[in-house]
Amino acid sequence: MSKLKLAVMISGRGSNLQALIDACAPPGFPAEIILVLSNRPGAKGLDRATEAGIPTKVIDHKNFTDRAAFDAEMTAAMEGAGTDLVCLAGFMRLLSDEFVDHWRDRMINIHPSLLPAFKGLDVQERVLERGARFAGCTVHYVRKEMDTGPIIVQAVVPVLADDTPDDLAARILVREHEIYPLAVRLIAEGRVSIDEKDRAVIAGAVSSEKSVVNPVG
Repeated sequence: MSKLKLAVMISGRGSNLQALIDACAPPGFPAEIILVLSNRPGAKGLDRATEAGIPTKVIDHKNFTDRAAFDAEMTAAMEGAGTDLVCLAGFMRLLSDEFVDHWRDRMINIHPSLLPAFKGLDVQERVLERGARFAGCTVHYVRKEMDTGPIIVQAVVPVLADDTPDDLAARILVREHEIYPLAVRLIAEGRVSIDEKDRAVIAGAVSSEKSVVNPVG
């Protein structure tokens, strides 16, 4: 059976890229990374890809006069590589509506909150400011509106009384590295579909019925 071909788009250190590289390493994993694309020439994630023997390509957004041309170049590179699924992993550029439409239901993102809560940037600062008792992360399909789209997998972590934004972000990042490969595997196995309400439906999904309370007393 052929593997799902992934293109991973990055702008920085690529920690979620590394999680995907590690997940794809065993022969039995149903996906493989065929291209790592960055808009920043010095992105550390490019080194991670090179060390793993994965082809890389830099498309510097500064070399383009408009976003449409930049997006078209990215699409051409990924289609030329035979991409089935685009994985955004810390890609810090807004995508055009045309680009999102072109890759509809073939592009996923990971966000460090329990969407639809806390979209955008400075997430953990806002979580702490609002006094939320839980935080987490979400893998979702990409839509035109930022941090929207059908939710595939989420993970929850408690907010601790003495948390700083960095503490909380670090604890969430551990879960990000778990759920991004999980989401890719579910898609690669053909278990994810989009229903008429634009929700992701997972075939054979098993959910925990255990509830969690924070604080406990």
